[in-house]
Amino acid sequence: MMELKASKEIEIRFSEVDMMQVVWHGAYALYFEDAREAFGAKYGLSYMGYLDHGYFAPIVEQTIHYKKPIRYGMKPRIDIIYRPTEAAKIVFDYEIYDTEDESLIATGHSVQVFMDMKYNLVWENPEFYLEWKRKYDI
Repeated sequence: MMELKASKEIEIRFSEVDMMQVVWHGAYALYFEDAREAFGAKYGLSYMGYLDHGYFAPIVEQTIHYKKPIRYGMKPRIDIIYRPTEAAKIVFDYEIYDTEDESLIATGHSVQVFMDMKYNLVWENPEFYLEWKRKYDI
């Protein structure tokens, strides 16, 4: 099985840094969101696609491990890696790298579940998601 992975360069805005010119810890969750959107665009697993099929995909778990700070002016890259599971979940791992020296800045993990349009948790993989998994031999 091939690894499904996407990458996105992060533009650090001045509004994301503190007085020390270090990125605020809460901005990392937004970088993860940007990575999920890049992954969705590359592999056809987008938020609008979930909605088109009658589902929401809320985050129910997210972790971030900080290794070194991102400072204003840096041009980091975030890599997102899909982690297959048989459960009705979408699981991603994240790695943020400093593009200057390829050193690891942070790692992360997220889990999304499926909910129907009445906000009920869906325990079985939706058919559209099973089709998507078959397309990529997952």
